[in-house]
Amino acid sequence: MLPVAHLGKRSRAIWSLVAAFIIVSAGAPTAQGLEFPATTRLTLPEGKLPALNLKRDIHFEEGAAVPVVLSEMAKVAILARQVETSRTPYGAKMVTKAIMAEDYGWMDRQFTCLNRLWTKESNWNYKAHNYKSGAHGIAQALPAVKMEVVGTDWRTNPVTQIRWGLRYIEDRYKNPCGAWAKFQRSRYY
Repeated sequence: MLPVAHLGKRSRAIWSLVAAFIIVSAGAPTAQGLEFPATTRLTLPEGKLPALNLKRDIHFEEGAAVPVVLSEMAKVAILARQVETSRTPYGAKMVTKAIMAEDYGWMDRQFTCLNRLWTKESNWNYKAHNYKSGAHGIAQALPAVKMEVVGTDWRTNPVTQIRWGLRYIEDRYKNPCGAWAKFQRSRYY
């Protein structure tokens, strides 16, 4: 290979342009594939997740006549943390316990029944899909599109799946132990 000094002006310009394209393309995401840099993925610390409690999150400032609600960004951060945490079976269980206690008043006994049920159904995997029946998600909704009543992101959001599953159980069986009893009798709920 010739040293750069021996290259003509045109060759140096072309190689400079190629180098510039390489540098720019390495740092820019593509628009068609919607590929995002690795830094967009949320990495959250392990630990107990605070449930989003609007009663707790509303507070009165001194001298204020109206309550002040925590910033929308704080709520989004809590919800994003729930979603990211729920992507693992352990995290999904933690989030589910918090939602059960907060929204339904269900405690340890009900969680034990739910854990048995959803372990059998999906092993707490939000990507679980039964290709024969079409059931999908942690709660194995059938048809899966039913989960849209909670959120249109049901394919990729484990919290949407959890919320739908708990709602379904309450509407149909009153509580997780009722759903687990039905599952033990018929192998579905």
